Amino acid sequence: MAETDVSATPFTGRTAWTRSLQSPLRAFLRTETGSAVVLLAGVVAALVWANADLGSYERVWTTTLSIRIGGAGVSLDLRGWINSGLMALFFFVIGLEARREFDLGELRERKRLALPLLAGVGGMVVPIAIYLAINAGHGSTHGWGTAMSTDTAFALGLLALVGPGFPDRLRAYLLTVAVVDDIVALLVIAVAYSGDVSTTELLLGIALFGCILLVRAAGVHFGPVYFLLGTAVWVAFFKAGVDPVVAGLMGGVIALAYPAQRSDLERASDLFRLFREQPTGDLARSARGALRTAVSPNERLQTLWHPWTSYVIVPLFALANSGVHLSIGFLGRAYTSPVTLGILLGYVVGKPVGIVGSTWIAGRVTDGRLRPPVGWASVAGAGTIAGIGFTVSLLIASLAFHGARLDEAKVGVLSAAILAAALTWLLFSGTKRLPRKLRIRMLLGTPELIVDLADPVDPERDHIRGPVDAPVTVLEYGDFECPYCGQAEPVLRELLRDFGDVAYAWRHLPLNDVHPAAQQAAEAAEAAAEQGAFWEMHDLLLERQDALGFRDLVGYAEELGLDVERFEDDLRTRSGAGRIAQDVDSADLSGVSGTPSFFINDLRHYGAYDIATLSAAVKAARAREAVRAIT
Repeated sequence: MAETDVSATPFTGRTAWTRSLQSPLRAFLRTETGSAVVLLAGVVAALVWANADLGSYERVWTTTLSIRIGGAGVSLDLRGWINSGLMALFFFVIGLEARREFDLGELRERKRLALPLLAGVGGMVVPIAIYLAINAGHGSTHGWGTAMSTDTAFALGLLALVGPGFPDRLRAYLLTVAVVDDIVALLVIAVAYSGDVSTTELLLGIALFGCILLVRAAGVHFGPVYFLLGTAVWVAFFKAGVDPVVAGLMGGVIALAYPAQRSDLERASDLFRLFREQPTGDLARSARGALRTAVSPNERLQTLWHPWTSYVIVPLFALANSGVHLSIGFLGRAYTSPVTLGILLGYVVGKPVGIVGSTWIAGRVTDGRLRPPVGWASVAGAGTIAGIGFTVSLLIASLAFHGARLDEAKVGVLSAAILAAALTWLLFSGTKRLPRKLRIRMLLGTPELIVDLADPVDPERDHIRGPVDAPVTVLEYGDFECPYCGQAEPVLRELLRDFGDVAYAWRHLPLNDVHPAAQQAAEAAEAAAEQGAFWEMHDLLLERQDALGFRDLVGYAEELGLDVERFEDDLRTRSGAGRIAQDVDSADLSGVSGTPSFFINDLRHYGAYDIATLSAAVKAARAREAVRAIT
């Protein structure tokens, strides 16, 4: 097979009918990071518009829009429809991410919930205390909610710009803290910033939400049913006087997240094959249904709504809410206003003090049993960048203030975002100047990582290429007929050439329903292993994926100088089938459903497998091992 250009676009493919378990954070981070630029553009556009013609800016967003059916309906201005309507979808996505993190991510080990919960609460309590202290006696204490919540999208996006040297686990830690932050903020909105609550409408909304749970329990997968019921819950909460964005969060947290099961994937593959042989409407509908149910509801909904919220809804919210007319006189008043100063100091001082302080206290009180998954420089970076409190802060400000005080609150929120980004950049720059070992420890810490590989690599059993005592081991679950495994092979060879202290292990995962020759090819590799030639056969099989018939395999044995009679006998009696079945079982236990799937030091590698991405992952694994060695 021809050598693949490993400098091309990063490899992310999997065998057609499968998909690897996506990181609960990876796609989320990628979308939020990219959307930060669009969000920033919305802020700038709002400021330019408001300062060019404040009258037209306000006229557009205060235009009333009513939706009525008979004598009943909902009437809001355009800004209200965005803040209470479209933002419900934003919090729906936050709820999806919270549930996904709880089911598949860091929080799937429930003991790991305690620390981000404490850090999230600490990062809210301290800013609120600072705001209340500054605003005491000024009649503006009711706006305390504007100083407490982190904007996940903006914070993650700017972290990528100002802190590129921080580890990926910092972004994961920040996101888990921010999820707690957002959930608490929604509870605050529901309790402290809702109007007089009508019990009848509230109970009706809860009953309608109960209907959603019943429909889900009945196994209904028809999206319009959920949309109609969700809209009804939103209207009921709105009529009850509860901010209806709460309905979005409630809808998100009930959407289950789980990896694709092999049985579901095989069923989808079978139905698609039937459709290909006989393309009828009924079979097309069955194939679509099987594909849909093979993916968790959480994954489907994230794929559908996350780009809309990140690239349309949140930037539109910024455009509608961040416009304020700036002048020297106004800024002079704003920066002496307790509202502006309370928000500014609450975010810039309170957030890092609250997050770092609560994390440190948790460690001391539990005698080190609760400790962050990153080093203290990274925890501090999470604290400073968490001072960006844009979306929810402006939302609460619009509920708490009007007129001049609302403009002062907007200045505080925007100024805090700028200072928080600057502080994070300074922290990153200072950390880069530390000695290497101290820098690694300050960034990575000594975390207890979740082990994703159910059956650890065993030098006595596994096929390993490279030093068996290497500090880093890359394990691949592969299929000799899988084209993506063939694509990854030259990348792995280059990786081993570049890193002399990396070992590479192969485990079989033949996808028999889509690759009819894969099982026999794996058995041929095991037959060659009996004669000490596993890797030689491995390389030939991946180079010649279009010729894996019985006679081809025997020809490869002859080419390698093996005892062909013994090889044929082992192949006919399937002597390696038991070993292959053990590999398949270990893949199932580790949640692997597609090929190629990689583990680096027992941790799942997510995303691309080009040389740059794998090299970065290997370097990170080496750094973790270096931290363990010096602690």
